[in-house]
Amino acid sequence: MPVLSIQSHVVYGHAGNSAAVFPLQRVGREVWAINTVEFSNHTGYKAWRGEALSPSLVEELVLGLEERDVLKHCEAVLSGYLGDPATGRAIIAAVKKVRSHAPGALYCCDPVMGDVGRGFYVKPEIPGIFKNEVIPLADIATPNQFELFALTGMEPGETAALEDVLEAVERLHGAGPRIILVTSLKIREMEKEAAGGPEIGMLVSDGKDVYRINTPELRFETLASMAGSGDLAASVFLSRYLETADIKTALELSAASVYGIMELTHRAGSRELLLIAAQEQLASPAAAFRAVKVQHLAKG
Repeated sequence: MPVLSIQSHVVYGHAGNSAAVFPLQRVGREVWAINTVEFSNHTGYKAWRGEALSPSLVEELVLGLEERDVLKHCEAVLSGYLGDPATGRAIIAAVKKVRSHAPGALYCCDPVMGDVGRGFYVKPEIPGIFKNEVIPLADIATPNQFELFALTGMEPGETAALEDVLEAVERLHGAGPRIILVTSLKIREMEKEAAGGPEIGMLVSDGKDVYRINTPELRFETLASMAGSGDLAASVFLSRYLETADIKTALELSAASVYGIMELTHRAGSRELLLIAAQEQLASPAAAFRAVKVQHLAKG
């Protein structure tokens, strides 16, 4: 069944829909893509051409889908970077319209706002839109560690204790999402676990069970982070969860695919994700990583 993906788009490279649509298609999902931005390349290059598209275009395109009577087939909505608060509200309207035709459709929100080392890189109004209007509507939220703490009013820091992350996850569950995937996880406990070199993690919670997983950390010399990697992770996790309805399995498959693509990209010295060259890592990841269950902090 189709996924409606409402995100930014770049002509060159992979970010937003350019990083999410092909992975979804490669694992067998039909994708209805609505672009909110049309740029020549992602903004990490410091120079780009193009423009943000009118939020009314999102509403117009979703109306067109409604007129075709196909929204009832939509299995999930996926959204990411918001260039403008009005785009966020157009996405909210789209989710509500989809759910009016397909009540069981999931909404997966990747609250793209910033990262450790860079801080916030969105307009000042965007964090509030995510926190107060978008996240409460989401079934699945996929923040990185910085965004998790930003959404819950906690101090992010360079690293955190696992206990801090679990507390932030509890708070975010309280805001609405029943499933939370935390990416780019760097906790103090990992320093003791990383006997073979630096690692980076992911953590998933459904409010009852929590699992986390570590993979080798690949450091790109010229980049603070690889653009599009979060968009990739969100899309693959959503697809694997729709396929399995199991957060542990979805986490393991997602971590393996993301690592496989990142590893090939790292070996090639590429500044862009090599999604096409590494596409087999989406369908049949070469590596396997095991998720471990962790204690979930009970409140009350």
